Amino acid sequence: MTDVFTQNIIIVYFFYGLSFFSMGFAVLLELGHASELDFSRALRPLAGFGLVHGCHEWFEMLLLIHGHSDAPWINWLRLFLLAASFFMLVSFGARLIVGASNRRLLLGMILSISGLWIIGLLLVFIAHPADGQQMIAADVYTRYSLAIPGAVLTVWGLLIQRRKFVQTEMSRFGRDVSLAALAFGLYGVVGQLFVTRSMIFPSPYLNAEVFLQWFGFPIQVFRAIMACLAAVFIIRSLRSIKEETNRQMDALRATQDAERKRLEELRAELLHRTVKAQEGERQRIARELHDETGQTLTALGMGLRGLKDTIASNPHRASEQAQQLEGLATSGVKELQRMVSGLHPPHLDDLGLLAALRWYAGEISQRYNLPVHLYNQGDKPKLTSGMRVTIFRIAQEAITNVIRHANASQIAISLDYQVDKIILRITDDGQGFDVDQVLSQQASESPAWGLLGIQERAALVNGSCTILSHPGQGTTVALTVPIIREA
Repeated sequence: MTDVFTQNIIIVYFFYGLSFFSMGFAVLLELGHASELDFSRALRPLAGFGLVHGCHEWFEMLLLIHGHSDAPWINWLRLFLLAASFFMLVSFGARLIVGASNRRLLLGMILSISGLWIIGLLLVFIAHPADGQQMIAADVYTRYSLAIPGAVLTVWGLLIQRRKFVQTEMSRFGRDVSLAALAFGLYGVVGQLFVTRSMIFPSPYLNAEVFLQWFGFPIQVFRAIMACLAAVFIIRSLRSIKEETNRQMDALRATQDAERKRLEELRAELLHRTVKAQEGERQRIARELHDETGQTLTALGMGLRGLKDTIASNPHRASEQAQQLEGLATSGVKELQRMVSGLHPPHLDDLGLLAALRWYAGEISQRYNLPVHLYNQGDKPKLTSGMRVTIFRIAQEAITNVIRHANASQIAISLDYQVDKIILRITDDGQGFDVDQVLSQQASESPAWGLLGIQERAALVNGSCTILSHPGQGTTVALTVPIIREA
């Protein structure tokens, strides 16, 4: 059996290198997949370890095929590939242990192990100045100081990852990383303990020759078997990334469905409230027509009937009655104009958005004794009727909210005409509110319907609305609407 493995040691090196290279390549392919798993984020150094260590073993295989060379650069290249691969294994294990957030601790662990390796390597070169044992001792020391600690850290990190898989109900992947941890542990602790005989303790007593005598096959066979097992279980565990991605997609779809359902419910409730508001507005108009305009017209009719009888008998009295009736008619006309302006300000169609806002600011200042200041800049563009009405109604709703809830002493309206958009800001110095808290009530029993109405109206003109407020610091409602010009 010993002769069989010894005669086919090149094949052993080939599969040894192939196992790690395949693992590294498979991990490398998974790096392009976005994942929130800490295991996925730590895979980059593992991919490097697999690729570099696989190349190292193939390089050893080529040296066996073509015969060893005493060229210094070959020995230095072998040492460089070996050390680089085990540095990446150390990085992988340390990254799994400390996590993504504690970068300082991760860097400290890697630098500490690197520093110890460099100091020990210098001592090896001092103890073996340019003799045949120098590179052998450097190889042995590198395996002792980097491979074994790297394997221990990797085992520790994979066991931590196993616990995370179990906690996230992905226990089948936990079994894979547990078996991968066992394979890495045996590969690192046992496979790298039995090395070439040198002066580095304990290699004079535990080395490749002793392993061959004890078990009847070379240590490279054991390393190759452990490499294959580690590669298989690491590759199997990579399926956790796809599983986690599927979970994210399912959660995203569920969130989208819930959000769509919530929006549909809100739209239905908004439609219901819009219809209810329309009915209330009709009732208000009917009451005002009956109580104000209707009474005025009735009084006019009765006065005209009395005037007809008074003209012949008392012309002076008839003149006084005519003046009274004229005043009553003027009052009725003004009341009708007020009602019409409240429904749809004629300024919007005749003079434009700025004039309508100026009129409304004056109405609010007079009716509520609340100063409203209007500022504007930019050249007034020609807007569609729908845009004028929508922006005006948003301003109305925002000011109504100030009157009802803000307890403000003044309001500022800023209308900024730009080349391709309109920016409207309504700012007050009132008591303010917690925006996140109020908006989060949209899914509760008392949604902020005023804010919802503003957002819905903004969406009708492809605009966006931002609400900035803090308790005690007032509120700013900022509307941005792209300009759609009339043809």
